[in-house]
Amino acid sequence: MSRPGSPHHGPPDGPWGGTPPRLTPRLKLQFGLYLALLHAALFAAAATFARERPWLFLLMEAALLASTVYGYRLLARALEPLGYTRLFHGLLHDGEYAARLRAPGARSQPELEQLVQLFNAMLTRLYEERLKLGEQHGLLDRLLEATPSAVIVFDFDGRISVLNAAASALLGVADPVGKPLRHWLDGGLPASAAPRCASLLEQLDRLAPDSGALLSDSDGRRYRGQRGHFHDRGFQRQFLLVDELTAELADSEHATYDKLIRVLGHEVNNTVAATASVLDSLLYYRDQLADSDADDFGTAIVAVKRRNVQLGEFIERFTRVVKMPAPELRPADMGALVDGIVALYREPCRSRGITLAWGRRDAVPPLQLDSQLMEQALLNVVKNAMEAVETTMREQAVSGGTIALSLQAEEGGVRLSITDSGRRLSGVPASQLFTPFFSTKKGGQGIGLLFVREVLNRHGYSHRLAADAQGDTCFEIWLTAP
Repeated sequence: MSRPGSPHHGPPDGPWGGTPPRLTPRLKLQFGLYLALLHAALFAAAATFARERPWLFLLMEAALLASTVYGYRLLARALEPLGYTRLFHGLLHDGEYAARLRAPGARSQPELEQLVQLFNAMLTRLYEERLKLGEQHGLLDRLLEATPSAVIVFDFDGRISVLNAAASALLGVADPVGKPLRHWLDGGLPASAAPRCASLLEQLDRLAPDSGALLSDSDGRRYRGQRGHFHDRGFQRQFLLVDELTAELADSEHATYDKLIRVLGHEVNNTVAATASVLDSLLYYRDQLADSDADDFGTAIVAVKRRNVQLGEFIERFTRVVKMPAPELRPADMGALVDGIVALYREPCRSRGITLAWGRRDAVPPLQLDSQLMEQALLNVVKNAMEAVETTMREQAVSGGTIALSLQAEEGGVRLSITDSGRRLSGVPASQLFTPFFSTKKGGQGIGLLFVREVLNRHGYSHRLAADAQGDTCFEIWLTAP
């Protein structure tokens, strides 16, 4: 056998490896027995002339002997292509497409030469196709690993056969190859991955073929999932493409809210200012009215002015979110910052029957953050927790609630957790949290959480608001260590 780059294609002797191809033993034996029995019968028939015509007997015996020899030579040549065919089959079976066959020189007939050339042409074509497929597979593998999209390819039975690094990180499970998505939904999902993965895997499993949808996990991250198909060896196989859109959608929503609130703020503030001026002017006419009407007139004007001011403050709260300045990062003691918030809310919580206390407080190094913005954001979180616990206590007629804080040093950062027993997130889709005009509080506008998200995003801190294993509401913030 020879390969590209060697001095010659094929060994000097024999078709491959220096040995002539061996004929099929059984077929050769059958043809040999046939020739032997045929000529034995003819020899016996010729023996009848031995006495009467000895010269004819000798002539017939010589002719039969020559026929036997020639018949065996024709048999060998007739079966020689079969040896090359068996050898060609062996090369295909072993995948040795770089090998080349060679006819046995002058002994070969033209037909055999053509057969060997055909085999060699087929091997050359197969070798070139293998190289091309190898290059394409190599390129495909590199593209799959380089793409930020999660790619999951299934086999004919719906089990995962191929996935890239992004898909492995997205699924967050060990040894996914060979298992269907339903495997983890039926109890195969590790406790560390639930419930985020369970929610996303269930949505991916429900995706209809050749369709796409906007998905979200329990942490509020949003994805675009698409299920497609391709044909492999005549049968259909499916694949999933998943792209995370959390940052893009957040930026788009922020730009939309920014434009909307600026327009509303401009119009409302102009109206409020003009209305306030008119109302102040109207108060000058109160003294010109009868005493019986002056009090009612003044009370009505003051009520309208108060509502006018409240409307301005309402718009101002939204405006503060979109006009938030860039954070000024300075070293800050996170523990001391939260201690101040605890001291501020301890008495309001105690008066409502709520216990506000540290559950864990690790000594952590100073963090680079904007203390004012971060304090305002955490004040919103603790205030929301206090109001949620108070509402739950009132609805369930219970006498106590808890708000627990935890500051935990972890590898590569610090985790701050605020957990309350309000349990107000039951049945609330994670994708609706941190959006304007959505709140679990009666009459709330969702401005507080929108402000918190904006502060954390500007600091580059990951965060999650979700129910924990016990059903309590847990707000977690991962603070980057210096």
